Amino acid sequence: MADMSALTDQEKANLELAHEYMRIAYTPGEASADAVKHLCAEKNKFVGPTTFPGVETLEEYADAHGELMEQLNDLHFVSFDIEVVQDDRVVFRYTAEGTHKGAPHGDLPPTGKKATWTACALFRAENGKLVEFVKEWNKLPMFEQLGWPTEECLTYTDK
Repeated sequence: MADMSALTDQEKANLELAHEYMRIAYTPGEASADAVKHLCAEKNKFVGPTTFPGVETLEEYADAHGELMEQLNDLHFVSFDIEVVQDDRVVFRYTAEGTHKGAPHGDLPPTGKKATWTACALFRAENGKLVEFVKEWNKLPMFEQLGWPTEECLTYTDK
């Protein structure tokens, strides 16, 4: 957890903004573009081509993550392992877990298997809004634990 006493008022506000985005985007049944729109700048950017290919904005990420949570409908944070706040940047390394007991994953019915994984999120804020979110997440351990097709984790295929 970040040392709140060492942060400027703006850094505290940026940390709260990033936490609120993560809370919404990781709440099954709540995550959606509409639910996070008020936190996002108009021309924001999501960077995470290996995690959610084709997703380009923070709102699109909330929608895509909401779809994932239909499969892992008990998805939740275990912990925020590291939080760093400096100027306009907020960085989280977090641990999350969930069980595939919701919707099918493609043609694969719920496996009932539970997974725990880590990821990193880097946010940039301007004028009280999120303008950028960079996500680093190795999906492979999660997919292996859930019994999902690991080839879906490949970022390059020879077609």
